[in-house]
Amino acid sequence: MSEAYDLIVIGGGPAGYPAAIRAAQLGMKALCIDAWQNRDGSGSFGGTCLNAGCIPSKALLESSELFHRAKHEFAVHGIGVGEVKLDLAKMQERRAAVSKANSGGVKLLFGANKVTGLHGKGKLLGNGQVGYTSLDGKETKTFTAKHIVIATGSEPVNLAKIAPFDGERVVDSWGALEFTEVPKRLGIIGAGVIGVELGSVWSRLGAQTVMLEALPTFLPMVDQQIAKEAFRQFTKQGLDIRLGAKVLGAKTSKNEVTVEYEQEGQKKTESFDKLIVAVGRRPFTKDLGLEAVGVQLDERGFVKVDANYRTAAPGVYAIGDVIGGAMLAHKAIEEGVVLVEQLAGHKSEVNYHAVPSVIYTAPEVAWVGLSEEQAKAAGHEVKTGSSPFAANGRARAMEATAGLIKFISDAKTDRVLGVHMLGPYVSELVAEAVLALEYSATTEDIQMTMHGHPTLSEAFHEASLAVDGHAIHSANKKR
Repeated sequence: MSEAYDLIVIGGGPAGYPAAIRAAQLGMKALCIDAWQNRDGSGSFGGTCLNAGCIPSKALLESSELFHRAKHEFAVHGIGVGEVKLDLAKMQERRAAVSKANSGGVKLLFGANKVTGLHGKGKLLGNGQVGYTSLDGKETKTFTAKHIVIATGSEPVNLAKIAPFDGERVVDSWGALEFTEVPKRLGIIGAGVIGVELGSVWSRLGAQTVMLEALPTFLPMVDQQIAKEAFRQFTKQGLDIRLGAKVLGAKTSKNEVTVEYEQEGQKKTESFDKLIVAVGRRPFTKDLGLEAVGVQLDERGFVKVDANYRTAAPGVYAIGDVIGGAMLAHKAIEEGVVLVEQLAGHKSEVNYHAVPSVIYTAPEVAWVGLSEEQAKAAGHEVKTGSSPFAANGRARAMEATAGLIKFISDAKTDRVLGVHMLGPYVSELVAEAVLALEYSATTEDIQMTMHGHPTLSEAFHEASLAVDGHAIHSANKKR
């Protein structure tokens, strides 16, 4: 006889594990089945985010930035450290330890909330049944549940016909986090969020880094005033970002990989020690038994759901990267929590107009809501204001004056439509902008809110004041 649960989640990443925990908190008997396997074959909760994405990449970004600052900035502060040497093995050891600690934390949370967590593969069998196979294939079980949630996430896009992964010369984002030596010449296909972050890591550590971006515009989803300044800063740091560069193919040899691409009508070639393919992610739906039970996919392979995350199959739901939209861990977390709260009878929903995005470079890039270009395209009459970190006392004390914060507001209603920013710790500052959008704040609401001095958040306040020409500590750059 199969064991019965109130809710079974297939996938233990940022969408799945919070859904299982919240379900248990609401009194449901919850099971989470997760198929993630580390390089050694062991299971690990947390999905790509904790094991091969968000967390380990931030660990390397932090370490590489400290290395860069020790070499190029400490002397300005009067700190002499002699010759700075890189111990990449130690840096990688720390990166792995950070991931392991976070993944282990999920296991502890499962125990504290009485969630059953299993490492293995889950498959829909129909009639509320889920088949389970352990990672080693030696154990199989069948479970039943009233509610089944698909939260299997996504995987890197493989340019199989152009630059297929080989795990050695041509790697995905996971492989790019595990280099055992710094490449002398590093190529990256794609200059989006993942590409720019990985490029920053290895460039800081000494790799000559070339980024080939097919689009003619850098970071098109970001307000272009911010994106252009980010491009300038990253180029100044040594990243060679080539826009409008369409990769035609890649050939690997024993010692290098040669990439052919087309730019401005001319065919060109470059040779690299390593090539990272970072052109986005696609939904992971393989071997889940979706079609057999009536779960439908769209033309891009994402699971089709309604506004309440219900699939076409009764009692089967889907959340996170596998349903598309912004492929962000925090968006996935909210969907998981909201879904189970809805199943418990609560009136919960995700506000997709207030989803923040961050690029963890130095300076960081962060945004929420509409860019000036998007706002105008949507028919808004806009007014904007910006304030540079060069006018911020705390930023100057930190030797981190690059960047600015920009407000995009509705000229008629004064409502904040979006805030886009480039600068120190804007990954943290963007939370205030998210709150502003969540509560439909006007520009004046922010203008009348006191901010501590000296803090980086004063740049946020100054940018809001600049919208109406009231900035005190910076030039009133309003439009």
